[in-house]
Amino acid sequence: MPLDTNALSRAANEARGLAMDAVHACSSGHLGLPLGCAEIGAVLFGHSLRQQPQHPKWLNRDRFVLSAGHGSMFLYSWLHLSGYASVSIDDVKKFRALGASTPGHPEWHETPGVEATTGPLGQGVANSVGYAVSQKMAAAKFNTAEHPIFDNHIVCLAGDGCMQEGVAMEAVAFAGHFKLDNLILIYDANEVTLDAMADATQSEDAGKRFEAIGWEVQSVDGHDMPSFLAAYEKAKAATGKPQLIIARTEIGRGIAEVAGTAKAHGEGGAKFIDAARKGLGLPEAEHFFVSPETRAYFKERAKGLGAAYDEWSAMYSAWQKANPALSKELDAALKQEVPADLLSRIPEFPADAKLATRKAGSDVLQPIAEALPNLISGSADLHGSTLNYIASSKDFTPGNWSGRNIRFGIREHGMCGILNGIAYDGIFRASGATFLVFADYCRGSIRLAALSGLPTVYIFTHDSVGVGEDGPTHQPVETVSALRLLPNLDVIRPADPEETAAAFAAAFSRNDGPTLLALSRQVLPNLSQIPVETRRQGVLKGAYIAVKETAPLELVLLSTGSELQHAVAAAKQLGAGTRVVSVPSFRRFDAQPQAYKDELLPPTCTKRVAIEAGVSALWWKYVGLNGAVIGIDRFGLSAPGNQVMEKLGITAGAVVNAAHSLR
Repeated sequence: MPLDTNALSRAANEARGLAMDAVHACSSGHLGLPLGCAEIGAVLFGHSLRQQPQHPKWLNRDRFVLSAGHGSMFLYSWLHLSGYASVSIDDVKKFRALGASTPGHPEWHETPGVEATTGPLGQGVANSVGYAVSQKMAAAKFNTAEHPIFDNHIVCLAGDGCMQEGVAMEAVAFAGHFKLDNLILIYDANEVTLDAMADATQSEDAGKRFEAIGWEVQSVDGHDMPSFLAAYEKAKAATGKPQLIIARTEIGRGIAEVAGTAKAHGEGGAKFIDAARKGLGLPEAEHFFVSPETRAYFKERAKGLGAAYDEWSAMYSAWQKANPALSKELDAALKQEVPADLLSRIPEFPADAKLATRKAGSDVLQPIAEALPNLISGSADLHGSTLNYIASSKDFTPGNWSGRNIRFGIREHGMCGILNGIAYDGIFRASGATFLVFADYCRGSIRLAALSGLPTVYIFTHDSVGVGEDGPTHQPVETVSALRLLPNLDVIRPADPEETAAAFAAAFSRNDGPTLLALSRQVLPNLSQIPVETRRQGVLKGAYIAVKETAPLELVLLSTGSELQHAVAAAKQLGAGTRVVSVPSFRRFDAQPQAYKDELLPPTCTKRVAIEAGVSALWWKYVGLNGAVIGIDRFGLSAPGNQVMEKLGITAGAVVNAAHSLR
């Protein structure tokens, strides 16, 4: 259909009015982007995006991600005008209010129509790359010549701030290399950041930069709707490269007092809205105004979108009948189904096995990948060290979109942001790997996965000072404890191969949040004196009795990961009244009923010692004020791992001495 510039210009100004009224009503928010990008929003939501508001999770919809999440009223205005039930006019009026579906920054789990939780700049760009990866995989796996059920585009709107963030640049370099031509990035180039004009902090030629890393670039006036539409249609038709549209806009357009300046970024222009609304032709007496003509326009557009959705649905039904096996697999993936017997599908390890938990994890991953055909496994240039390669598959490449192993390159933060995008899409189970110490490089993405409840799995290896000769730069003494502090992130640090089996099964069975597996580089013994079922089921509960006392209980030793062996060895020296409790997951153990926690750690036994090769602070909640913690409250050393452990006091002897020191 031809572009109705009159109707869309009216809608753009009314969207500006909604943003101004919402920000003014709560005295906070960001006006710059919603006002500056109004014409872009009009073209996308009023003409070009293939979405169906009545079916916000339509599999073949175009995904729109607002990476510049501070401009959330842009998204809420257009979702409302488009007819999304999740954003009524009352919801717009409750912008930033407690419990509203219009929070300060877009939240994926709060508002249908929001495709990603954004706000920390650049994350949405990486998420969009993840969406593009997921859709390429889905098309390769499920499309047939007769039924192309996936043929959409991923559209991301980002600003100058997003383009300055490292996570965005890591992700766009990945997208260029992997030729993700289903990705359209719109750069709102208003040349303003929060503090100042953008030229105070940047001077690069963004177009040339993107061209150099494999993108096709166009530059347009973002307020000229026909020009923007022409660029957008060209981007949709392009093949072989991801697409960048540099849209030159005026931040805060419509409020003359601040437009084009850094003052327009936030709510600085709200005090001028009466004159601004008048200048836009909005009625003086009616705030949150949407004209009958705009309502009628979007109602008519909804009919066309409904027809497109119905046409696709008929094709999808035909695809289901023609491809029952594929249909069953896609349905299971969308429902996040996991076989109830997943853990039992993992063979037991030989009793005398001695291997690093990263190697045990590699062995465990293979049957899990067989049981979960939608599982993908990537690594930040470390597959040879993290050992998380799915042996039955090949690499994800432009020539093989169905490959289940993704080589992210040395882009840890970008990797985790991309994994989040794959998880948001909800078709594939996303996992990725690097060394544990580099969790700090990607913590922003990990935090958003936890906040959004994404079932992303991080397979992070080289988990302690046992790394040895690589020295303190690569020895993550504080990292595990820091990660345990993130709400909704399950950190599991297994002690041996059987605990590793359960840790992987637990991670890939979880659907309400992310899991981080902290695995050893160094070889560990299989603690075969503890029954296999005890170890496996114990991990699922977060903690269990690894060694039961054979006399009246006098002492409890607690440990996790590679140090559990020391607690077990110390118990032999300390006598029959000593119990050993393995605590592979603080989060899981803390969620157990109080009766179970008291069973493992009886309140009457206050003589307790914990040992872990990391900072000691978090263990005190288990040992109490009368207990002792053996940890490493300093950085590590460069030497063979066993020598570092000995030097820093992570030994069975240290446990024995600490126990004897307690009264």
